[in-house]
Amino acid sequence: MSNAVRHGDQSPPHRPSPRLDRLHVLLVEDDDGDALLVEEMLADAAGSPQRVVLDRATTLEEVLARPVVADCVLLDLQLPDATGLTGLTRLRQHAPYTAVIVLTGREDEALGVSALGAGAQDYLVKHQVDGQLLARTLRYSWERSRAERVEQQLLQHQLLARENARLERGLLPTPLVTDPRMGLAVRYRPGRNGALLGGDFYDAVELPDGTLQLVIGDVCGHGPDEAALGVALRIAWRSVVLAGLPMAETLAMVEKMLEHEALGPLFATVCMITVAPDRRSLRMTLAGHPQPLLIDDAGGRLLSRETLGPPLGVAPGTGRRELTVPLGPRWSLLLYTDGLFEGRVEGSGERVGLERMAAAALSSLTTEGGSAASLDHLISEMDVLHGGPLDDDVALALLTFAPEEPPR
Repeated sequence: MSNAVRHGDQSPPHRPSPRLDRLHVLLVEDDDGDALLVEEMLADAAGSPQRVVLDRATTLEEVLARPVVADCVLLDLQLPDATGLTGLTRLRQHAPYTAVIVLTGREDEALGVSALGAGAQDYLVKHQVDGQLLARTLRYSWERSRAERVEQQLLQHQLLARENARLERGLLPTPLVTDPRMGLAVRYRPGRNGALLGGDFYDAVELPDGTLQLVIGDVCGHGPDEAALGVALRIAWRSVVLAGLPMAETLAMVEKMLEHEALGPLFATVCMITVAPDRRSLRMTLAGHPQPLLIDDAGGRLLSRETLGPPLGVAPGTGRRELTVPLGPRWSLLLYTDGLFEGRVEGSGERVGLERMAAAALSSLTTEGGSAASLDHLISEMDVLHGGPLDDDVALALLTFAPEEPPR
């Protein structure tokens, strides 16, 4: 029986589960005779000395000197450097995710209750224990401790999910569109696992004269700095639009915000759309962003990139050109970020590409009737083509005009 205390990572998410036929136990006992009895009881109960890996420490300080990786700890309450519940309390603080069983010579019911209240899984009196009881108590205690950890982690995840939901409602916009003839469906999915937001952003505002402004953008990168910058740019865009500035001046102001807020050489691509009050034309400005997909009675097509300018932050002060596009009596316009089509096709290494994505989008919009479900269908198709969830952030905004609705 070794006097060394094994050490390693004590963090619960990385603790390996014990094998079904093996349990790692640390005995903290200064009496050699009692330690020998524990070893013999466990060996007899398990049927083989290899069923329980038993290590021993003779003082509490020896245990506290390094992380504890044992599945269970058998703790005596009468140690040279700790007596009573002091040792239990200190051990629980040092190894909060390890099952601790008090094994003591003190037959004291009140002390046993106090030990359980202090975090012990069980309280055993030495002369009342045999091998079978000790082995069973160790196994059950470890199982209870594991169940408690799982329950605690589940509660933490639930609290985090609720906090994230509240944060998401505050950071993602509520589009200000009041025309009942206009429909707007959006989808947003960050590329980082567990992330709340990515660097993509979108927003829509309808002005008092009926003009509808829509923007979608993508900050280069995938970290929290890029996500924070995306939120700042979106809020800046809404503020300037509500102030009534023309499209060119709006993007110039947003670019100034990027210059001041970026924590490094970051840039952002942007597509900004202005739909006329009569809904029969739109004006588009592209700052390094992929062009939208327009679907009308004539079919579907990607809008021209002839007025494409550099992304915001690349060439500050560059003038922006607008493209005017006539619209039919009813239409849909799909805006998106490049994360939707820059993934690679599984097995080939070839990128999905804009044309292939546009064809899939047109099929989804036609099949689902231009509803929000069409965006879910499109993202699912891209995931399947990619062979799993897309790596980059994805934002989509589908703007539809149905003149059958009565105008405001």
